[in-house]
Amino acid sequence: MQITAHLLMIRPVHFAFNAETAVNNAFQVPGENGDVHARALHEFDELVSLLRNNDVDVTVIDDRPEPFTPDSIFPNNWISFHHNGTICLYPMFAVNRRLERDPGIIRQLTQRFKVHKSIDFSFYENDKHFLEGTGSMVLDRDDRIAYACLSPRTDEKVLKDFGKTMGYKCVSFNAVDGNDQAIYHTNVMMCVGEKYVVININSIHSKEERERVVATIRDSGKDLITISDDQMNHFAGNMLQIKNISGDKLLVMSTQAYQSLQPDQIKKLSRYNKIIHSALDTIECNGGGSARCMIAEIHLPQKE
Repeated sequence: MQITAHLLMIRPVHFAFNAETAVNNAFQVPGENGDVHARALHEFDELVSLLRNNDVDVTVIDDRPEPFTPDSIFPNNWISFHHNGTICLYPMFAVNRRLERDPGIIRQLTQRFKVHKSIDFSFYENDKHFLEGTGSMVLDRDDRIAYACLSPRTDEKVLKDFGKTMGYKCVSFNAVDGNDQAIYHTNVMMCVGEKYVVININSIHSKEERERVVATIRDSGKDLITISDDQMNHFAGNMLQIKNISGDKLLVMSTQAYQSLQPDQIKKLSRYNKIIHSALDTIECNGGGSARCMIAEIHLPQKE
């Protein structure tokens, strides 16, 4: 299934602007006012409360005090969980982000969920090839399609290995922001739901690549909802469709993202799910990621 009611979120201990990731993340801007960590922690807790108040099953695990991992709030970059009981571990661009791969988190999850196999792609770091999980890839789990915009953090060689190993068709392309910089993660410019795809299609400048992506989306039978560069810059691409324990569908995003949407876009998205949003300004500014980046979907089978 495309969506799940079970989510993993990591409560940060040392959230901060990460200079190692800022070199190729144009969405990052160091905050200047107040205690960044305290404000980020408040935003994190508010998002968790919003999800739980909507009957979503959220597993919150506290980050470790050591080692220093300022981006641990974004776990979907180093791990993904799949219906057949497989977990995948990914090669990370920033050296200090590689420290986020914590076996203790996996051990805690195995108390509730079944893990049959672990596939570790992190060895690609040795040759400076990277693929940062469901940040680098946006997965259509039902149709087994992995969409990926290539960047210093998303290497086609690793992408193809993932596709071959996990049985996904890989649709790669190049996408840039308004300053012609490569978009660092695919999940800031597109979102795949059960019946729709939200995408900044104009960020794909190659006509051939753009037409191929649109054709793939159309062939999958999903509604295509486009967003602009400006909306992408307000994290409107960084949304995630989930469900609650009753099966009701939800679309989670930041308040900044929601406020950037036009009424017709909100109306169209609301046909498919309830929209929920929470203010994440500090996390978005300093971390360069938003609501979707903070959530790792748990698709593993549950234990009895």
